Amino acid sequence: MKKLLYILSVLALTASCNFLDFDESSSQYSREDMYKTYSNIQKMLANIYGYLPNKDIADVSSALRDCGSDDAEYADPDASVQRFTNGNWSPIATVDDKWSLYNGVRSANEFLESIKTVDLSMYRFDTKYQRWQEHLQYYPAQARVLRAYFFFELARRYGDIAMPLTMLTAEEANAIPKTPFNEVIDFVVKECEESAAELPKTYVGLLDDEVGRITNGFALAVKAKALLYAASPLHNPSGDREKWRAAAQAARDIMDLNQYSLDPAEKANNAASPEVIFAISRSESQSFERYNFPVRFTEGERTSIAGTYPSQQLVDAFQTLGGYDITLEGNSWRTTDPDFNLDEPYEGRDPRFARAILANGMSFKGTAIETFVGGKDYSATRSDLGTVTGYYLRRYIQESTSFTPENTVTNKHQWIVYRYAEVLLSFAEAANEALGSPTDASLGMSALEALNQVRANAGMPNVTATSQSAFREAIRREWRVEFAFEDHRFWDIRRWNIASGVMGQLDGVEIVKNGATLSYKRKVVETRTWSDKMNLYPIPQAETFNNPNLTQNTGWTL
Repeated sequence: MKKLLYILSVLALTASCNFLDFDESSSQYSREDMYKTYSNIQKMLANIYGYLPNKDIADVSSALRDCGSDDAEYADPDASVQRFTNGNWSPIATVDDKWSLYNGVRSANEFLESIKTVDLSMYRFDTKYQRWQEHLQYYPAQARVLRAYFFFELARRYGDIAMPLTMLTAEEANAIPKTPFNEVIDFVVKECEESAAELPKTYVGLLDDEVGRITNGFALAVKAKALLYAASPLHNPSGDREKWRAAAQAARDIMDLNQYSLDPAEKANNAASPEVIFAISRSESQSFERYNFPVRFTEGERTSIAGTYPSQQLVDAFQTLGGYDITLEGNSWRTTDPDFNLDEPYEGRDPRFARAILANGMSFKGTAIETFVGGKDYSATRSDLGTVTGYYLRRYIQESTSFTPENTVTNKHQWIVYRYAEVLLSFAEAANEALGSPTDASLGMSALEALNQVRANAGMPNVTATSQSAFREAIRREWRVEFAFEDHRFWDIRRWNIASGVMGQLDGVEIVKNGATLSYKRKVVETRTWSDKMNLYPIPQAETFNNPNLTQNTGWTL
């Protein structure tokens, strides 16, 4: 085609700007024009970045994918995210299908083809020419990693996928066959390995100090994540230890960079943390808080049923500060921790609890949250616009956001895509499965040591499990509490192939206040529907009609 419609991104070339902070507009240029100036080439790369998937998937920006797992419930019973749990999911009623990532793949393919012939020598006397040349040397590797990441995102949804590596005609696109999942992973690994060698560890001091670009660390992180999924039970039912060993080594390679470190501070909305490997930054907004604040703090701005509300199952995953389990059983809390006060069940918990969840009695905006029956933040029904589980979301909430008339405050949000704690937990999980023991340090560190680094950073005591099976349970808990609401649990219960055992029922809490005494009762919030076919997404029916080679995933019919 001689004319193509491109999304153009206006980038502010100032010190310490964020490469992902851009405004979008549309215009038409010839393909040749788009590669005649550095400014336009930069916009073409920014266009590829623009396809990075958001974390929000449902009717409003508050519906995190965790609502499709056993960690949370979404308030609106008619929201599309409910299809993950109510069985009303099919090739013609899809949710989060992300088929649009193929637009990102096509943009990357076009960019990688066109960048080969770029010649800016006509500008060689421009004072910025040398800087442009320095920038351009990193562009192809960034595009390759983005394309690999898009393929991974598609593969973890659909398994075997079409994997175009060139721009296709409509006829070619409607005939391309699927590539097996393991071959997709092999390609992702190769692309990321080769690109990592060409990318810097940081852009501070480079490229106008733009942050938000693909680094060597993120390239290796995509590789490590892809190998972890390939080794996991869903895609490795035979338990091939070599796949686990490859995943462990990929994580070890990132550790050996010595570029990242654990950070005891909160990482959500903190892309400057030394732990963050890659984050997606979004412009200032109040929408996330509008649909997730306890409703009394929205000053009437929330008028529809919405909100991501943590489950009792997730609350029970957070141990006491002493490292003991604590669960709500019927109408009483149970723990063997001799120092824990059962009358204050949300105090003395794993510090990560308060960073992920707002519970009754916790301080928020200078006042105590009241989710007991009749309290200021209690909801008897979904239509009350408050919590349906007895808990509110805390992760990613910007508490300083204000809806007060004449004094409104908006904030940026920075969604964590990958951070160093994931490297350590990936190594710990993979090393335990590869070596058969959490104490074997033949890969340079034992699985137990890697896990306990994460726990120590959180202020929690060491895990002491010494058997492979006991450690497996410990690492799965750690994934859940360390990354609550960071888009892990939804995928983890699938890659571990355990969803059938955890997705049948979602619980909350009912709290009754009698004078100065509070009583707690576990309650069923929702009975859910699960089928193992849901480990993978259905391919949108329209795509299978267009391309007969895109055979539907097992179990999915109209």
